[in-house]
Amino acid sequence: MKQISDFPRVSLAVLPTPLHKLENVSKRFGKNIYIKRDDMTGVALGGNKVRKLEFLLADAKNKGAELIMTTGQAQSNHAMLTAACANKLGMKTCLMLKKRGVTGKLGNQILNSILGAEVEFYDTDSYADIYAAMDEKTAAYAKQGKVAYGIPCGGSNALGALGYAECVRETMEQCKALGIKPDRMVSVVGSGGTYAGLCAGADLYAPDMKVTGIAVDSDPFDEICAKLKLEIGELLELDRPLGAENIEIYDNCGAGYSIPGPKDGEAVRYMARQEGIILDPVYTGKAFSKLLSMLEEGAFAEDDTIIFLHSGGAGGVFAIDLP
Repeated sequence: MKQISDFPRVSLAVLPTPLHKLENVSKRFGKNIYIKRDDMTGVALGGNKVRKLEFLLADAKNKGAELIMTTGQAQSNHAMLTAACANKLGMKTCLMLKKRGVTGKLGNQILNSILGAEVEFYDTDSYADIYAAMDEKTAAYAKQGKVAYGIPCGGSNALGALGYAECVRETMEQCKALGIKPDRMVSVVGSGGTYAGLCAGADLYAPDMKVTGIAVDSDPFDEICAKLKLEIGELLELDRPLGAENIEIYDNCGAGYSIPGPKDGEAVRYMARQEGIILDPVYTGKAFSKLLSMLEEGAFAEDDTIIFLHSGGAGGVFAIDLP
């Protein structure tokens, strides 16, 4: 069996990120509700992708990569953070994005420009088309004796997901210091890597904690996350496979990816006005909206201690209107 510490990793994030109680939200619902502040990872505007990029960019660096390629939608937080993190390591970035969503110079596109990232838009609904273009770019670089390194959408492969298995270990150490025992962790599910990593981390470090995912896109995340968990287990060379038993995903895609509904807008405003914390309209706003609905419906035990993972995404606030 391998330990996560056995894998190459570059130091990018400011860790540990804060864990603190949402006092006003907790009072409203009569529960202990905490927030894990992965919007405060310390690169650009922060966000969950930095933990993944510590492993992915270490692999790229070890392979001698000069160009980092990745993909996502036009306002991809992952793409922006990839550019920011690659800059710290002296690597160039090409962001090969779907021409979907807000493509104008708003939100993360402003940040991409500030960061000096090359941005290419592809008029396609299929990431397969973009991955094929990455392969072509990789081959062209190889002919020049250079290395280009491709990172999947969201950094969501087994190597990147190790960052969130490790996040569970970090969180449990913080919980011990605070004298609390979490019953539930709640996270958005946008490409699957963060959630799969959390589920794997719960298996390894917090077997009594359930991990609830809130899907904000229409992909088959039960299958995607189960596959990723298996791959994480294989990467760690575990004696037994990491199964899908603790995968629990609820849907809050609504009208579609990156389209917040009225309740999502209310949830963003509620968090801001009760706790002074800004959520984004694409990911954390929708996840917190669903968590509020579940709390109102009595979905949790009376004495549950719940941790909400704030995965960042601040750039979206400045590109997508809240209803």
